[in-house]
Amino acid sequence: MRQKAVFKMTMLAIAVMMVLAGCGSNNGAGNGANSGGNGASNNQAGASNGTDVSGGEKEASKGEGVVNVFTARHYDIDFQLFDEFEKKTGIQVNEIKGTAEELVERMKREGESSEADLFITVDGGVLNYAKESGVLQPIESETVNDIVAPELRDADNHWVAMASRARIIAYAKDRVTPDQLSTYEDLADPKWKGKVLIRSSSNLYNQSLVASMIELNGEEAAAKWTEGIVANMARDPEGGDRDQAKAVVAGIGDVAVMNTYYVGQLLHSKDAEEVKVGESIGIFFPNQDTTGTHLNISGIGLAKHAKNKENAIRLIEYMVSKEAQEMLINGSFEFPVNKDAELPAIHKEWGEFKSQQIDYSVLGKNNKAATELMNKAGWK
Repeated sequence: MRQKAVFKMTMLAIAVMMVLAGCGSNNGAGNGANSGGNGASNNQAGASNGTDVSGGEKEASKGEGVVNVFTARHYDIDFQLFDEFEKKTGIQVNEIKGTAEELVERMKREGESSEADLFITVDGGVLNYAKESGVLQPIESETVNDIVAPELRDADNHWVAMASRARIIAYAKDRVTPDQLSTYEDLADPKWKGKVLIRSSSNLYNQSLVASMIELNGEEAAAKWTEGIVANMARDPEGGDRDQAKAVVAGIGDVAVMNTYYVGQLLHSKDAEEVKVGESIGIFFPNQDTTGTHLNISGIGLAKHAKNKENAIRLIEYMVSKEAQEMLINGSFEFPVNKDAELPAIHKEWGEFKSQQIDYSVLGKNNKAATELMNKAGWK
């Protein structure tokens, strides 16, 4: 079995390592995400969204039969996919885990001596932040280009999406009907006062949603929307996406903004109460007659100083293959980037939908403005 190199890089640990290395730089992890005007906030770069990564830092392995993956994703299905890849190829996948910000800062600090071959994270803005930080290089693979649509790849091929997720409106089936729903913008209408549930302004998914609205509707319209959402909140934001769904079923609010894959997780939970929550909410894809439903991605970038470049590209090609994509979406309930992948039953039930058509890099570029709008509106 492959070695799992897992670590938790705290700010203190980073400082200690920098001292030991005799590094005189003051660029800690907290500064890197906001440098260069790319608008990637600390939360945005920390794309693992609060996942607790335990264990001490370990060195990535060297050798011809390995590939070292720096990953900010925290899904068990990823581990299973890496195991399958190892069985098929004999190439050992070593994982080094942390937040995206920590991992990017480590790659920047270590430079040419970095053992990172691949960088995996969520959110197009974060992937663009890694690119602008100079830690990625173009992925040269006709296989990847043939499988993954151009809009799901970086313009310079520094990263490629491996899955996507839609941010939808979940509603109480016993109190709301689909014909009452239409757009994200409509949720700011006073008719929804005291009925809207949504996560905090520090949440990456919400920041990227607002960033996309800035791109599509302009900053003034996005500001009015954030103000309307705050005015209509059923409670102060608390918990994750699944907690918003639970609050809908509990009658705290009638609608919630959340990602589709969390609904899949609820319906396939080992907890009967969570399954009941999943069955009690309806799924609505907003903005079908306008700009489309907000879509975000999980993606893979090729490290600039990859020592195992060939192995890294082979792993990327495997991750977007039909076999791996079907395995991935049945485990994470995200959407595939390979159009030939057979969809799970739940995805078929949700049906096809129109998605936003934006350059994912703008999610990072507009992140600072989005965060400022949310804070100004009093979005806690």
